[in-house]
Amino acid sequence: MDTGNLDWDLRAGGGDTSDAARQATAAAPTPDGNGIISYPDYQMATARRGETVASMAGRLGMNPEDLARTNALRPTDPLREGEMLLLPKRVSATPQPAVIGGTVSGGSVDITSIATTALDEAGPTPVATSPAASKPVSGQPLTHRVARGETAFTIARTYNVSAKALADWNQLGSDMAVREGQTLIIPVATAAAPDPEPVPTAPGAGSPTPEPPSAKKPLPDEKTEASGTKPKGTPASPDMGAEKTKPSKMAMPASGKIIRGYDAKKNQGIDIAAAAGSPVKAADAGTVTVLSSDTNGKGIVIIRHAGDLLTVYVGVSGMVVKKGDKVKRGQEIGKVAAGDPAFVHFEVRNTSKQSFDPVGYLQ
Repeated sequence: MDTGNLDWDLRAGGGDTSDAARQATAAAPTPDGNGIISYPDYQMATARRGETVASMAGRLGMNPEDLARTNALRPTDPLREGEMLLLPKRVSATPQPAVIGGTVSGGSVDITSIATTALDEAGPTPVATSPAASKPVSGQPLTHRVARGETAFTIARTYNVSAKALADWNQLGSDMAVREGQTLIIPVATAAAPDPEPVPTAPGAGSPTPEPPSAKKPLPDEKTEASGTKPKGTPASPDMGAEKTKPSKMAMPASGKIIRGYDAKKNQGIDIAAAAGSPVKAADAGTVTVLSSDTNGKGIVIIRHAGDLLTVYVGVSGMVVKKGDKVKRGQEIGKVAAGDPAFVHFEVRNTSKQSFDPVGYLQ
């Protein structure tokens, strides 16, 4: 069978995958000498040839039942060489530092994925004390727990990354198979590609006329009055044209006080303290595109709005919406998850994965 012309990506648009090609991602993370990839909030471990869940747990010094339960497996289940499992607790790393996107662990990593995790827990996550332990990177990609019926291709489309990048980052097999309950790392997007070089003109065609400055900056309005206008001194109608210049405002997703502000490098959103069980509401009308949870079990909802804006809600429990639902501004999407303190992490991004200070969008 000739499979050379098959579109393995199965994307919409008549098989045109040019848009996917432009979704460049950083290089896949490289495990350390013990097969571990470390991030601030979680660690992943890769299986060696012939390992089972139980034998991997023994190698890493952890309870086989805990490792199996975390990954929706049984202790006796065999593992494919290179298969990645989420670790239920942190373990010591070997002297060889992990390399994430070309940056050695402990260095700065540019995290611009469609959504970041909620704020760090109260205090650092305990790490086994060992002179051989390597420091985790300062940022981390989003993770996704595979739900029933999902495939690598549908998950890649959900997060606007290529299926190949998703496979590389998670060391998937050649069949791209994923299983229910498996935790996947979502590839980190790189910076947008620079503007293309100008196309040279054909010989003899002459150089193109440069754009005049007036085309980039409008001329000042002339102070002229048309015939029949009101005489000077007549008050103008209130708020005339205000709707054209007033920026769109969003509703607060939860009733509470902002306990952590926006920081483009450390906290790409805001954290709103709210009573556990109180409603979490859509900040504006849009379509639910992602329902997931992070490695700490905090529910994640992502809604797409007009103008290529996305809002991200982390720390949601009891979700009352499903993927693809159309929601209205202020509509309840779930409840504030329990915590100490209980809070909702809220982000505003565009489809190019750039984050913005949500305060500027909220009333």
